[in-house]
Amino acid sequence: MTDQKNSLLLAIESSCDETSVALIQNGQKILSNIVASQVKSHQRFGGVVPEVASRHHVEQITLVSRLALEEAQVTVDEIDAIAVTQGPGLVGALLVGLTAAKTLSLVWQKPLIAVNHLAGHIYATQLQTPLKFPLLALIVSGGHTELVYMAQDGSYEIIGETHDDAVGEAYDKVGRLLDLPYPAGKYLDELAQEGEETYEIPRAMIQEDNLDFSFSGMKSSVMNTVHNAQQRGEIIRSADLATSFQRAVVDVLVTKTRKAFEEYQVQQFLIVGGVAANSGIRQGMKKLISEEFPEVDLLIPPLSLCGDNAAMIGAAGHYLYTKKDFQNLGINAHPGLFLDA
Repeated sequence: MTDQKNSLLLAIESSCDETSVALIQNGQKILSNIVASQVKSHQRFGGVVPEVASRHHVEQITLVSRLALEEAQVTVDEIDAIAVTQGPGLVGALLVGLTAAKTLSLVWQKPLIAVNHLAGHIYATQLQTPLKFPLLALIVSGGHTELVYMAQDGSYEIIGETHDDAVGEAYDKVGRLLDLPYPAGKYLDELAQEGEETYEIPRAMIQEDNLDFSFSGMKSSVMNTVHNAQQRGEIIRSADLATSFQRAVVDVLVTKTRKAFEEYQVQQFLIVGGVAANSGIRQGMKKLISEEFPEVDLLIPPLSLCGDNAAMIGAAGHYLYTKKDFQNLGINAHPGLFLDA
């Protein structure tokens, strides 16, 4: 086994609808990162079907693992440990990846590392730029919207979170209301670049003296606007409604982030998760940092590392490896797993 400060991890991610395996060196260097997407399989349903996702993971996990090893050009003997997503996520999907990881751990006689999916999103940034603490991370994805303060490596304090819908979930639901293709969030962002803010969308919880979010009311406002227009026989200006919704979301995220900066002194600000690819959020946060907090470094992973992927699990797994935080083969999937404080 290599020095404990160094590691070569085989990482597995299967929390939702991407089957991914990666080989990551020292938590920073990607030797391979294979992702098998299921988007086309779920398009006709307008969303992820858990049973279908699990079946695809079973079909893909062996092939994806082999491709990751071949691309990295490493042998089993060189691998120090197996890192795998334990949660949060879809229980059936998680079980496929966890079973594969436990099997490899047993057969190859390698330590097993259980990684929190949300920690993975944060550490995805480390694959491009070393993390400097203390830092603040905004996790924005289909299932999560959280502000996380990290005083040091492996320390997570959730200082703000959504009370209802995650921002990505709200985007997808609004996109479906506007008859946009799946995944709707991406197309809603594109449509929002074409319109003007002409519809009134509430900025939920923006004035409250906390760092929490609420997106359900924004989604409901769009729904009511569409339904009322249909009843009156009016034509909805989809681009304008998309722009109005996106600007409301960005206003709330930026306002809460500003409050967080006023309460916490940090060196870096990370925007991570699938919705970190959203152009409106990126532009809003860049403006906030450049105009009001230029001393803070803004870090956003490249698009290839914003969505679910195994490289981020390997990056987060490296810290656990250095701490010898290994698991036995009896661990189970944890679909509702929280970030540890």
